[in-house]
Amino acid sequence: MKVIPALALLVAALVTGCASPAATASPLPSVAPRPASPATVAIVEPAAGATVVGDSVHVVLKLTGAKIVTATTTAIRPDEGHVHLYVDNVLVSMNYGLEQDIPVTPGSHVLKAEFVAADHAPYNPRVWSDQTVFTVH
Repeated sequence: MKVIPALALLVAALVTGCASPAATASPLPSVAPRPASPATVAIVEPAAGATVVGDSVHVVLKLTGAKIVTATTTAIRPDEGHVHLYVDNVLVSMNYGLEQDIPVTPGSHVLKAEFVAADHAPYNPRVWSDQTVFTVH
């Protein structure tokens, strides 16, 4: 019977053909590690425990060890970037300055800021402010 050797050759060809592309596939490009930043960011306003009246809160930040840049770029530097503001762990602003009014609703809220690279991605380790709790009436 010559069917079995032909079948064996067909199976061998299929297995070899299926394995070949995986063996010759190029690896995925590696992602460069994120740089560290010397920056620190702090919330100046609203003060911890502050009560705000109205539908917005005025946020003032202090940035040391770095500067704000308005251009978005992938040529990142550890001492240049933007600020992201979070209210109740929700990103509400990608800010190019250190002062801004952001909309709020009545109730208690947690505000925090993050200094990020000029490509809007975080540094490693991340550069967070302390959180500030404030209440809106």
